Parts: sequence; C-alpha cells; structure tokens
Amino acid sequence: MSSIIDEVSQRANLALSNQMEMLTFYLSDDQLYGINVFKIIEMVESPRTFSRVPMSHPSIKGVIDFRGKPITVIDLSMAIELEPINTEQDISYIIICEYNSMIHGFLVKRPEQLLTRGWEEIKRPTGLLTMSSSLVAIAYGPDGEAIQLLDIEKVLAEVLGMEHKVSADNPELLAQSVAGSTVLVVDDSRTARSLICMVLDQMGITAVALDSAPKALSYLGKLVETDDVASIGMVISDVEMPDMDGFTFTRKLKADPALAGLHVMLHTSMSNPSNKQKADQVGADDFLSKFSPDELVRRVTAALSRE
Repeated sequence: MSSIIDEVSQRANLALSNQMEMLTFYLSDDQLYGINVFKIIEMVESPRTFSRVPMSHPSIKGVIDFRGKPITVIDLSMAIELEPINTEQDISYIIICEYNSMIHGFLVKRPEQLLTRGWEEIKRPTGLLTMSSSLVAIAYGPDGEAIQLLDIEKVLAEVLGMEHKVSADNPELLAQSVAGSTVLVVDDSRTARSLICMVLDQMGITAVALDSAPKALSYLGKLVETDDVASIGMVISDVEMPDMDGFTFTRKLKADPALAGLHVMLHTSMSNPSNKQKADQVGADDFLSKFSPDELVRRVTAALSRE
C-alpha cells in the first residue's frame, strides 16, 4: 500500500495535461469511486481514533494534525449516506486534498489504483445513476468496472457549509452598475451552479446556467447564428467537467472568431498554480478559485465594466 501512497504524492506534482488522472478508492459499500489526483496533497493511513469536534456534522470524523496544522476529516461514506467506516476495527486511509483553497481530509476504506482518462471518456450519469444527487460523473476501469466521481463541492457545502452571500461589511460591492447583464455559467455540479447563480442574483445579473461544456458551445453557437453573442456579458466555467473539460471548452471558444471576444473566467476548486498557468495557455481571461462570494463579485464587476 505504501507504493500507491508514494505514487500519488509524485503524480500530484506533475504538470497538467488534457486528461484526468484519478485515484480510485473504495468506500464502505465496496463500490469504486474516484478523485482527481491534482487535488490530492497526500494520502496517509488513518489513525484508529480521532479528536472529535463538538457540535459538528455527523460526517465529520474529527481533527488530525497535518504538517503542524489541524485539518478536518470527513467520513466520505457517511457524507453520501452510507455506513460509516470503522477505523478502530479496520485499517483505512485519509486522502488529504485542497478544495476551494482549503485543506480537507476524506476518510476512505482503501485506495485501489491510479488511472488516466481523457475528459471525453468521463461521462455524465444516466438512467438510475441520475437518482444519486452526490454523483457527478462516471468513468470506467480497465475491466469495465464503473468508477463513480462524486460531487465533492456538494459534500463540502452540506457538511461544512458554504457562504453564498456577499459580506455585509462590503455593501459597496453590490453598488456597481452591472445589474441587467447576462452571464453564462457552466458547471457540472448542481451545488456550484446554485451558489454562483445566487451571487449573480444579488448583483441583479441574469444567469444562464448549463451543466456541460458541449451544451454551452451549442448555446453560444445559436447566439452566433442569430447575431446575439453580445447579449452575454461573460462566461464563468468550471474546469473539471465530464465530456469536455473547461480548458478545452475555453480553447474552442477562443478559437471561434465570433466568440473570441467573450470574457471567460475559469472558476475552479483546483487552485494550485499549475492550473492558473494552464488557464493562461488556453486563453482564459481570468482564473478564480472557488468559492468566495466577495471576490466573485469583484471579478464579475470588473469584467462587465470593461470597455
């Protein structure tokens, strides 16, 4: 098991490509799940017991020390309404990740392997799988076994809470003359779309929210046909999305002369510097880590106020 832990640490520092490298793992239901390696800082064996956090969400296992700092550990099985992982009885592991510029620990039963898949190989759930509100995408292992990709943003919002209101200390942020604008929001996470749209609504901005990059390109194509691209003030897109990732989406958009003038902000929970570099390479106009309502207001206001 130490070999896969070491390999995760090495691969998490690699440069980005147009593929998703994922760590697959099992939860308490013995189903296979996956997480993007580029969100992983380290993977460690779980302690048998934890320091509990009083009055915390039931899914919060407790707190551990990581490199001299306390981090919250979430039992990912409990967070998606499965049986909890028994750390006192079985050896289990903590995947330490950076999401939304914060470090979190996710307790899993055991890691399985590292896999690389093109974003076009990662699909939106269909059929009965759509009934799971925690599932955002599906990939497949070498033997055809389904790998479920969870909506971690939804998990974090439900377990830890996520602010969507502009700070009361900064009412001037909403006193800008951008009300009445329309913004295209592209994100496969229902939770992320909802949070972004709530912020835009506070600004008096209309949001057109779509859950995939292909749908967004189709929508923009129709605006090109009707000569109505100017009706969209800017585009806010996630990076990690099934079928087509945000980097590819941005590159395709910027390659179309009719759409190249649109201001594109990549808004992602992958906040490391290599993602910002990749955003610059594909032509994105802005790059913002999720999720800060105040900073989102500032960036959107600046984009819509540009001459």
